Amino acid sequence: MDGKENILSPAGRIRGGVTLPHLKGTADSESVIMPPPATVRIPMRQHIGAPAEPVVNAGDKVFVGTLIGKAGGYVSAPVHSSVSGMVKGIEEYSVGGQSCKCVVIESDGLMEPDPSLSSFNAETRADIAEACDKCGLVGLGGAGFPTKVKLSYSDDTKIDTLIINGAECEPYITSDYRACIEDYEDVVDGIYFIKEKLGIPKVIICIESNKEKAISKLYAIASDRKDTDDSVKLMRLPASYPQGAEKVIIYSATGRRVPAGKLPADVGCIVMNITSVAALYRFIKTGMPLVSKRITVDGTAVKEPKNIIVPIGTSVKDVLEFAGGVSEDAAEIIFGGPMMGVDAVSENAVVEKRTNAITVIREILKPAVTTPCIKCGRCARACPMRLYPASVEAAVSHGFTERLKGLNVDYCMECGSCSYVCPAKRPLTQVMRLAKAELRRVKK
Repeated sequence: MDGKENILSPAGRIRGGVTLPHLKGTADSESVIMPPPATVRIPMRQHIGAPAEPVVNAGDKVFVGTLIGKAGGYVSAPVHSSVSGMVKGIEEYSVGGQSCKCVVIESDGLMEPDPSLSSFNAETRADIAEACDKCGLVGLGGAGFPTKVKLSYSDDTKIDTLIINGAECEPYITSDYRACIEDYEDVVDGIYFIKEKLGIPKVIICIESNKEKAISKLYAIASDRKDTDDSVKLMRLPASYPQGAEKVIIYSATGRRVPAGKLPADVGCIVMNITSVAALYRFIKTGMPLVSKRITVDGTAVKEPKNIIVPIGTSVKDVLEFAGGVSEDAAEIIFGGPMMGVDAVSENAVVEKRTNAITVIREILKPAVTTPCIKCGRCARACPMRLYPASVEAAVSHGFTERLKGLNVDYCMECGSCSYVCPAKRPLTQVMRLAKAELRRVKK
């Protein structure tokens, strides 16, 4: 760093949150490309919204990047083959607890790209939104919201800040961090390209202070000669959890709060994950859609933790075997990290677009004992959304559904901070999910 470019400090400090052990053992592990498995099972539902509809049949020949599922509605995203080979069939599987059509493909091991793929010409914001659609791009930070919809805001909406989310605050996960290091050129060129085509005057690249190598790489963006008007800035965020959550990072970067029921665009911001930026720019250059994911495979039960570039639709079993297997006392397989991740139903569950990690935890010999709430208020102090989880739990347990509306349960991001700090080991995060589901049921 040459000192010519100032690194911004946060415009706002989040209330609450927790300090977690980082456990980033794979931070210096260069990503390895996993060979194609014998079979992939690609779900048509890998995003928020309507599932895609299969457009292939058993016996069809497919290549890497071949369209196999068209978007099933406005809030949806197309799906593409991650391997070359033959379609075995279309079958129903449980994906995330919901029945979903999956295209099963037998790989030929060649990984031949679809010969029809070519670069995508994008000159306007509408072109960029279409590129996101053709790419099948969804939020790669975990939520899975179709990026096309995020960028299809009305001309009356004034966006003044593009926030690039490089925060990766959960333990173990280093996939975005490695993207900063390994996909540096796609990140750099992608940021400037998106800024220009969307006509957004200011860019803030947000990354946590404990990721020094990534800060050094990203600093070069902020001081790059392309940035003639000094409109691309780097911001060093505190290494706290959940710093990477969308509403939290908007407040940190701009000091603006996103009201309940509103979107980032309503406060003049667009937030894009740093891996999403790189994936979109690669598509524009090459025409290759989103067909693989860099994921971190780590946890107390993983024998050879590493970062792996995996074809979408690969089973957890195949991924873990490539990572050297797991210990005999492995007890829990999690898609994502230990705070916001979800349990894999079995080793047959598959990697999706929104998968950023597979974390495998050893058996806990002494399970935590849940005791009555002692009304200490730690859950409320830890909540970055200023909610009162203990009050929500009381309302749920007594069936006071009307009271849940006043407690702003819909604002909960399910970060798990309340459960983490609770001395009574109450299942507060699960209760918050239950309360949100109850409110949705009542509205219907």
